Parts: sequence; structure tokens; C-alpha cells
Amino acid sequence: MEIDQWRREYLQGGLQRGDLADDPITQFRGWLQELVEADISDPSAMCLSTADASGQPSQRIVLLKGFDERGFVFYTNLKSQKAWDITANPKVSLLFPWHFLERQVIVRGKAELLTDAEADDYFRSRPRDSQVAAWASHQSDAIVSRQVLEDKFAEYQQKFDGKEVPRPEFWGGYRVIPHAVEFWQGRASRLHDRFVYRALDGGEWQIERLSP
Repeated sequence: MEIDQWRREYLQGGLQRGDLADDPITQFRGWLQELVEADISDPSAMCLSTADASGQPSQRIVLLKGFDERGFVFYTNLKSQKAWDITANPKVSLLFPWHFLERQVIVRGKAELLTDAEADDYFRSRPRDSQVAAWASHQSDAIVSRQVLEDKFAEYQQKFDGKEVPRPEFWGGYRVIPHAVEFWQGRASRLHDRFVYRALDGGEWQIERLSP
């Protein structure tokens, strides 16, 4: 395995200033639509990076569940490692690794807790087994075996049999409010195209080309 020799050229396209929308949400929506049309698996998967109070970073893949001019939304257990990190340090980063189209999108911003009403609305839309699983899993806690988890799942299935599954108070969501959004398009010879949108006062965005 000569990993240091693994390489390829990025030849699918380029990105010019004239190609960009005036705001990053419109640009993101267009790129996401192209990904959907290409029938790529898990187009909403993103890497969420957080850091705890000591500065130790952590990363994990989560699913984007909504976005608009206010920011990017995801849901999670509010007692998980990511939630503890966000409580200590709400500055986060999102990475969308769309390598199938030789693209990446990086979002830098601040995570804010969603309202109970927003969390309730999304929780009701989840498949029933996913709702039950939210009760059964104390995310990030150590457990002695998988059987413990499956037993808890069965316990809550029985508890809510024939009933609506309520949203646990320890389950909710966050909106990442961006202050910078970078769009990366691979190019030949590692001369990639990079543009970053930086938030200005009044809801405007400044666009800069970055050296690769």
C-alpha cells in the first residue's frame, strides 16, 4: 500500500466568479440539487466539527435536515458529546465532502439550539422506530454490550405500544448560523478553485477567491 503515490487529477469542471450566486444559501442549494440529480448516496451527509472547553476537537458525520437563509439544521441527543461540546463552545464547522463531483463545501459558524416547537415538528416526521431509538440510546455513554441497547429498545417499544411516541426532553436540534461558507471545486494540477462568502452587516455577503 503505497499511500503516498495515490493521486488523481480533478477534471470534472471549474468554478468562476461569474458562476456564483450572490449569497451562499442559493449557491449551496444549486450544488445540492446537482448532487441529487447525479443520484449520489447520502447527499445530506456532512462532517460536524466541534471543540470542547479544553479545545480538543471532535468530528462525526451527521445529516443535514434543513437549510435556509437562517442557517443549516441538524438534530441530535442533547446529552451527546457533540451537544456538550456546543454548550461549552458554540463555534462549529460543517464539511460537505462531495468528492463524486470533485467538490467540497465548508461552513463556519455558531450553533444555536432550535425551539421546542421546531424539534417537535421534526421528531413527529421521523419513522416510529427512530423515535423509539431516541429514547433507548443515551448517546455517547459507555455500555457493556449491544444486548443492553436492544433490550432498552424493546422496553420502549412495549412502553409506547399503541401510543404516539413523544419527543424526549433530551433530544433536539441545532441551527448553524454561518459567518463564512467556502465552495471548493477540484481542478487539474492542484490549481483548485476556492471561493468564500463572508457575512457582512445588513445580511450582505462578500465573496473572495482563495488561493488553492
